[in-house]
Amino acid sequence: MSRFIISGGGTGGHIFPAISIANALKRLLPEADILFVGATGRMEMERVPAAGYSIEGLPISGLDRKNLFKNIKVLVNLFRSFIMARRIIHQFKPDVVVGVGGYASAPTLLAANILGIPTVIQEQNSYAGVTNKFLAKKASCICVAYEGMERFFPKDKIVLTGNPVRQELLFIEPKKKEAYEFFGFQPNKKTLLILGGSLGARTINESVISHLEELAQSDIQIIWQTGKYYLNEALKAAEKFLSPTFIITDFISRMDFAYAVADLVVSRAGASSISELSLLSKAAILVPSPNVAEDHQTKNALALVKKEAAIMIKDAEAKNTLIPKALEIINDENQLKKLSQNIKQFAHKDADELIAKEIISLIKT
Repeated sequence: MSRFIISGGGTGGHIFPAISIANALKRLLPEADILFVGATGRMEMERVPAAGYSIEGLPISGLDRKNLFKNIKVLVNLFRSFIMARRIIHQFKPDVVVGVGGYASAPTLLAANILGIPTVIQEQNSYAGVTNKFLAKKASCICVAYEGMERFFPKDKIVLTGNPVRQELLFIEPKKKEAYEFFGFQPNKKTLLILGGSLGARTINESVISHLEELAQSDIQIIWQTGKYYLNEALKAAEKFLSPTFIITDFISRMDFAYAVADLVVSRAGASSISELSLLSKAAILVPSPNVAEDHQTKNALALVKKEAAIMIKDAEAKNTLIPKALEIINDENQLKKLSQNIKQFAHKDADELIAKEIISLIKT
């Protein structure tokens, strides 16, 4: 029986691709035994078991850039996580270890490298972080989503696969009628989908709150996903503007339906979000988060902007310009069509299976 460890997480942008890879491995090798390694207290500790897989947690977290004194504990936990990851690998005996990004990925891949087990890095972004560049030296294979990644990694190890997306999103066109009924929306009206992510994006939410009146008067349909930390604030601010065609929610249970009705999507520029938008040919406005390592979301967005495949608005400018720009574009049929057509070139439909095949090819080594 083949055995695999998949490590990483922290946000849906890392977790959903990781689960997609696991599902692809199971399709190709039904008897495969797969164990996830995540960070204790993070989202993966709930989402992975819900998807039917076992997970072990490491006591790891990111560096505290505001309070440097707290980083003593972070470094202690990093060392503890490495020891625990090494023990997990000893006990589970995987054939291959896969890192998808996120806190837990680093100590797990480092332990696997030291123990001589083949490792695969799934680099989602157009700009590689310091950790992945370091781990790449011993990696057997690096699966990437953007061209030109030999700037960061050894060229002979790179495979262009794209980023995996949630399987339920792949076939949304036949679901359109059901999706409009699900939200109570009308097919003859434009729909704006605003995504704050699973935890919430403060700038995007504040931008919406600043322009609630214009949105309410715009004669478009709106789905505003705030993330769990901002729901109450959003509901309070929008109380007098709410209507059957202005939906506010912290979590969208049917993202396939939300994408099916969306004419324009406002989103952060995480790699997973961009992969979904590309695959579904959705016109998009991207607001890169400034709170990520090496500002990689801006670099992700710029890769699309260069090909006229998306509009980018800087985080610092979003409060004033995001919603006016969204209202301008959603009422411009030519602009919507151009963005929708151009973003297709970034789509990789079978990324999960391509990555799974690369992982399986390493078993014999």
